[in-house]
This record gives sequence, C-alpha cells and structure tokens, in this order.
Amino acid sequence: MYHCFWRCVLVIVSLLFCSFFLHDKIQNVEYKLLLKEKDKAWQILVQQISSESKNHLETFKEMQQRAPLLQHAKYRFLAGAPPQQKKLLTVGISSMQPPGGSHLLDTLRSVFEATSEPECRSIVVLVHLSDPDPEWLNQTAANISRLFAPHIEARELLVIHGLLGGSPVPGNLSDANHTSPCEALYSRQKVDYALLMNFASSLSDYFLLMEDHVHCSPKFVSAIYWALSAWEELPWVILEFSSLNMSGKVFRSSDLSRLTSFFFLFLKGTPAHLLLSNFSFLLGQTVPISLAPNLFHSLGYNFTSRNTCYQEEREEEENLGKPHNPPASFYTNMMSTGSTVPEYAYLMNGSYFQTQYLIPGHKYTVVFRQPHMVTHIKFLTGIGKLGLFYLQQGQVELGYEPILEDNACARYALLGPLVKGKFYQKVHYEEDFVEAVRCVRLLVTAPHDSAVWIRNISIWIKSGKG
Repeated sequence: MYHCFWRCVLVIVSLLFCSFFLHDKIQNVEYKLLLKEKDKAWQILVQQISSESKNHLETFKEMQQRAPLLQHAKYRFLAGAPPQQKKLLTVGISSMQPPGGSHLLDTLRSVFEATSEPECRSIVVLVHLSDPDPEWLNQTAANISRLFAPHIEARELLVIHGLLGGSPVPGNLSDANHTSPCEALYSRQKVDYALLMNFASSLSDYFLLMEDHVHCSPKFVSAIYWALSAWEELPWVILEFSSLNMSGKVFRSSDLSRLTSFFFLFLKGTPAHLLLSNFSFLLGQTVPISLAPNLFHSLGYNFTSRNTCYQEEREEEENLGKPHNPPASFYTNMMSTGSTVPEYAYLMNGSYFQTQYLIPGHKYTVVFRQPHMVTHIKFLTGIGKLGLFYLQQGQVELGYEPILEDNACARYALLGPLVKGKFYQKVHYEEDFVEAVRCVRLLVTAPHDSAVWIRNISIWIKSGKG
C-alpha cells in the first residue's frame, strides 16, 4: 500500500505541476513560485489520494518545455568538444569529488576497453564534473586529457562543468535549506543529473546513464544497439541493462527534458533512483524492462555518506542456477520439420524444435500444468555465433488464466522482443497486483522463409510458488 500511496503522490503532484506549467506558460517564472505551487499540490493531495487522474499520462506527455532553472544553465568545457554529427548513444557520467578516492578514471578506462573502434564512432562519452572545487576540476580534467587523448581528439569524449544560473548552489537549493545531510545529497544528485541530461539532450538519439564507479561488459554498445533495434516499434520509456540503481538505464533523448523537469519537482527527501520508476509509469511503462545478462557492474562507492543515505545497493546474483522448466504442455501452429517435436526445445538436453515458412501469427506456446511466479525467461533460436537458423523477428508474451479450449490462455501481455534471435529478460510484478503465469508464448511478427531452430527455452520460477 505504501508503494501505491507514493505512486499516487507522484502522479497527482506531477499532474498539477504540468497543468500549471502549460496553462500559465511559466517560461520565466521564478523557482519560488514553483515551490509555492507544489505546496498547494500537497494540500490537494490529501483529498485526492484515493484516485488517480485518468488523463495523467497525456497531460504529463505534454511537458516538453525545459525546467526554468535549466533555461539559464551555464557550461564550461574542461576537455574536448561536442561531436560534429548526432550520435546513436550518449554515455552520460556525473562525478563529484569523493572523500574516499575516485573510480572515474577506472570507469572511463572500462568504457573504452569494452568498446571497439566502430562502436566508438557511434557514441559520445559525456562526463559532467560537478564539484565546484577548481583545483579538483582542473586536475581531474588534466588526468582525463592525458589518459584518453585519442578519444578526446576524435570527439568521442567530452568533459564539462555545469552551473545553474551561473552559481554552484542557487538560493533554494543551498544546504542551509535542507533538514539533513541526506536531503542535501539527494538534492545535489538530482541537480547534477539534470545538468548532465540537459546538455546531452541534443547529442544523440539515446542516452545511457552511468555512475562513476562502473565496470562495463565487452561490446556493451553493440548489445544496446541490437536491443534498441528490437524495441524500436514497441512502447518503452526506460530499458535497464543492469541491476544497479542508476547505472545501465537507457532513455530516449527526447524524454530527457521531461525527466529533468521531474527531478526538480522533488529536490528534497527523495533519491533520484526512486523517481525513475515513477517517471516511466507516468509515461505508460508500468513495470521495469530488465534485459539480461547485466552489462554493467559496480566497482565500489564514491561517498562515505552513501551507505547512511541509501539502502545498501546489491547486485543481483548473475548465476541463477539451472532453469526450473516446470511441467508443461506445448502447442504450436508452426510446421514441424526434420522429425522434431515442440517439446524438444524445453528438455535442456541439447535438442531443438525445427520449423520453416513462418508468417506473422505463428506461435509456440508453453502451457504450465499449474500457474507459477516466473522470474526469468530465456529463448534461444538459431546456432550460436554463426547466426544460422535464428528467428529474425518475434516477441515473447506471458499468458494468464483461464485456459481456453484451444489450450491457450485468454489474455496475454507483451514481455519483449527477440534480440538477434535471442530473448533473456527478468519478469517484474506490480507490488500491489501479483498474478501467476500460466502460459509463455513466442509469437512470430514478420515472415520468415528459411528454417528456424528453437533450441533452448529456459524458465526460472520462485521457489514455493505456484
């Protein structure tokens, strides 16, 4: 119920802010007026907390204008220059001076070591050094320039320092107005991210958020590119490529202005990572989209105060163990070829189901004998790295009760598309609405004349559920 209450808070406050923003055209309104309107929203919230506005999604989507504070943001180039052409992806990193030592250089080294030359040409790495200490700024920029000179010369790496309205800490954001050190840290974090995203919004089509203490998996750029290609025609707001709170999240650059405005609604009391899921909810994505395996892992924390202000961040265990693959029946309208049967793909013994001449509407359905709480799903098609016999376009869906006469579920929900013939994704559930899965379905979405091998279906479930 607390999660539902908090979501209602964010929805209603955001709606009221958007209405104020659009109705009065507050392009030049002072920040104090914005806070005053926010206080009014909290009073109205008490009366409206039991119901959400049916129009909150469309209203929130209208919030295109940049936050008033960011209209006067100033930036200084510390190293490098913006790319001459728009890129596919901006890798955005915000970093401040940590008391216990910085991992920023290690993070940058990991980014470029994991990225090939062709991949580098499609990205720009944007580093926002947010600490106001000029000595630290100059020394850090000098170290980056020395270690990554080729990338700076190629305009693949850019280091900036941003300010709101020309001052490091504008009046209403000063530490004196915060009741605790954690509030000050949360506020500063959101301002730093807002300045980073504001600058990045015109550099590329997509934006990858990373913290300054992250290790990158090899070829993460290609993995993200293929995922974006698969999701291009499907609705999403945030794609998650890591279990870390902030790192590994990909946004459309066109959504960054909305997100920065959203950050400024809640400068006090709420860390940025808790706002992201509510931001995606407001734009229509009701659950996280977590693609596996994780591409980014933590190197360590930057702040000694972090453990006291945030719950300890733990990465999810990558080794899930052997798939559970609970007892099931199998139904398909695909043509079986090569003396194979549908259940071969489910046996986890190296066998496969072979089919051919697929058209949109062909499906392969796994029907559990009883409902289960599914946590992860993997579909593999084709032959390994050779790229032979894989399904080029398809999507995985979850089905729920009841079972119909044709041995399928009555209702299905999209989980995600295949990426280069593969699917590996975590399944999330709404905290206040949990429904067990009865069917898992692979649906063909484009014609495919050549042979297809469905060679591995792996399903993990919660123990003791079902």
